[in-house]
Amino acid sequence: MLAAAAAVAGWFLTAPQRLAQAEIAAAGQGDAARGERIFWAGGCTSCHAAPKAEASDAPALPGGLELVTPFGTFVAPNISQHGTDGIGQWSFADFANAMQKGVSPEGEHYYPAFPYTSYARMKLSDVADLYAFMKTLPAVEGQAPAHRLGFPFSIRRGIGLWKLVNLSPAPVLQLANVSPAALTGQYLVEGPGHCGECHTPRDFGGGTDKSQWLAGAVAAEGEGIVPNITPQGGDVGGWSESDIAEYLSSGFTPEFDSAGGAMADVVKNTARLTAEDRAAIAAYLKAVPGRPNGYPARPQ
Repeated sequence: MLAAAAAVAGWFLTAPQRLAQAEIAAAGQGDAARGERIFWAGGCTSCHAAPKAEASDAPALPGGLELVTPFGTFVAPNISQHGTDGIGQWSFADFANAMQKGVSPEGEHYYPAFPYTSYARMKLSDVADLYAFMKTLPAVEGQAPAHRLGFPFSIRRGIGLWKLVNLSPAPVLQLANVSPAALTGQYLVEGPGHCGECHTPRDFGGGTDKSQWLAGAVAAEGEGIVPNITPQGGDVGGWSESDIAEYLSSGFTPEFDSAGGAMADVVKNTARLTAEDRAAIAAYLKAVPGRPNGYPARPQ
């Protein structure tokens, strides 16, 4: 009897949760022009454009990028406007539930390689704007390959328990006595920009360790390091706000080095933001608490 009760409780606890219809209706009609800002802040092309594709004003988003992790290989899906291979037939409710609840139109959990834990912090009106902009992009034929995951990670239902711990719309940090620009930057970094997904170390369950927010991490793939971007970080801690803003625009560091690897793709997106948005991101990064590196010491 206890086992049966536990099984029933587990079934309900792991069930996908959707946004309320009233919330979706209150988001209103999205605006594509505003949505373009959210698109570039979110760096959608970094994962969903064809590998090696250059950024463009009307990017194709066929997916196909593979992310090889300890949990298995995740493949970015086609999110173009193709009616069957992409998301062209999705309603706004479908899109919003995917973005903020990690739930597919079919009612299945998405794997958190899709950073909905960050998108959950977005304003639903911004999600509506992004949806409107996505509708202006081209349809691209071709489905991306399926994820390649072993047991137990292949069981999607278990993600429901993971979400209970890791999915929240609350801001990561409670900032006091900061500028309006820093608050704008907080929204961009913690929400659509999902910077913490790479720059924050993860716990044993794969969730971000918010006590080490933005302190750097072992890269999800390979043996590389994602740098500490708090004021205590040796990589960028000494940079000024203008240094950070310039890096997000041109990719050049104060030492005249340039962004490489995955960050080069990120800069292609942040370069599309306004100077005010890049300055806001920089203001937030200088306002966050400094943390020691969230990754093991590197050999000298």
